[in-house]
Amino acid sequence: MSRETVRDGVTLTFLRANLAVSSALLIVLVLGAFRHGPTAGRFDELTVERLNVVEKDGRVRLVLANGDRSPGVVEAGKVTTKPGGRAGMIFYNDEGNETGGLIFRGRTTDGQVSASGHLSFDRYGQDQVIVLEYEEEKGTHSQGMKILDRPPQGFTEIRARRDSISRMPDGPAKDSALKAWIAWQGGAPYGAPRLFLGRDQRRAAMLDLKDQYGRSRLRLVVDSLGDGRIEFLDDSGHIRDRLPR
Repeated sequence: MSRETVRDGVTLTFLRANLAVSSALLIVLVLGAFRHGPTAGRFDELTVERLNVVEKDGRVRLVLANGDRSPGVVEAGKVTTKPGGRAGMIFYNDEGNETGGLIFRGRTTDGQVSASGHLSFDRYGQDQVIVLEYEEEKGTHSQGMKILDRPPQGFTEIRARRDSISRMPDGPAKDSALKAWIAWQGGAPYGAPRLFLGRDQRRAAMLDLKDQYGRSRLRLVVDSLGDGRIEFLDDSGHIRDRLPR
């Protein structure tokens, strides 16, 4: 083997080593640029199917998504429903559990409108307690604000006990367990609606005040003909007095 051959072999090996080292350094620099580059930017337009807003440790605080990519419900750190079907924004608390959202939909099928808009805020560990909502189905619609009570027990615990009862065979034992389950929550399953302020499906403007069991007890109404009245109701839903009489 000649000196030239040996020298050429050494040179080739050196070049290969140098290329490998240079490539590795380039990859490190590129990754470093992505990792430590500017954290703010300006865009004239951004098109996405889903956008997650997270804390530095990765906890999700807000998801903005289309229907197909919308998240399942998260309760007590677990996803409890299938994803999809909730186009809009979902809010999360400090622990990463769902705490409300803004959801909207609308379409016409066979000449019939099916649409809704929904903004809600949940009680901690529970379901929604403040709701601003519009609903339209089969030629009628309503819109307004709802206030609801929710029991102190967590929704996950309440549902687990309900599911356990539902698996019991029909009979006195199941009926007794169901009554105990309702009483354990304060007398109303999942809590009771307490107030509605808005326009109902009969085209009446209404303030409907309900008791701790969700029963209407006082209503201020201006009906579809423009007539106003105040109604006092008993615990069976019957009007016991009204003004004007």
